[in-house]
Amino acid sequence: MNDLLLRQNIVDELNFEPSVDAANIGVAVENGIVTLSGHVGSYAEKIAAEIAVRRIKGVRAMAETIEVRLPNRKHHADDEIAARALDIIEWDALLPSGAIGVKVQNGWVTLSGQVPWHFQRVAAEKAVMKLGGVVGVTNVLSIKPSASSSDVKDRIERALKRNAEVEADHIKVAVSEGEVTLNGDVTGWRERSAAENAAWSIPGVVRVTNNISIHG
Repeated sequence: MNDLLLRQNIVDELNFEPSVDAANIGVAVENGIVTLSGHVGSYAEKIAAEIAVRRIKGVRAMAETIEVRLPNRKHHADDEIAARALDIIEWDALLPSGAIGVKVQNGWVTLSGQVPWHFQRVAAEKAVMKLGGVVGVTNVLSIKPSASSSDVKDRIERALKRNAEVEADHIKVAVSEGEVTLNGDVTGWRERSAAENAAWSIPGVVRVTNNISIHG
């Protein structure tokens, strides 16, 4: 796919996505590498724009410099954001009580602590990213290792073979002390993300390095 057509597909997708106001988002494409610029009204909208772009076939990589510019009525004090973040984490039955720390500086939220599962790490970030006043989230939550490397590798490989979106034969898995490295090549972002999600779904995984390349 040529860059001109790819850019138009991305612009169309951003305009189609109901959670994104694409009026102030710029799109540039060179050799399948997409650069997003401009500004949006919330951090959640910024993430939604990134996800929309990754859905498009032909996107090889993405650089993003979108700013979050909050309307005056949506500005909140850091202590207010921190209190609301702690509350929403505490109310989520999937998240361990008292395990997650929250720091807020100029609207930027940092999550710290340790949780048993990757999905809890993701859930905590999703819980706070939609709060009013949040301009960004840094997630440094770590995951408790709980399984041997050989067991983790075997379970990831079986998970990849079960996944209809993934050509498992094209992906190589290496595991060391809970850290997973994925290598190989796939046809699009969806398959690349599916492989990474399969790795993260296994207990004992503390980090995933996704070196899978995308070919046309």
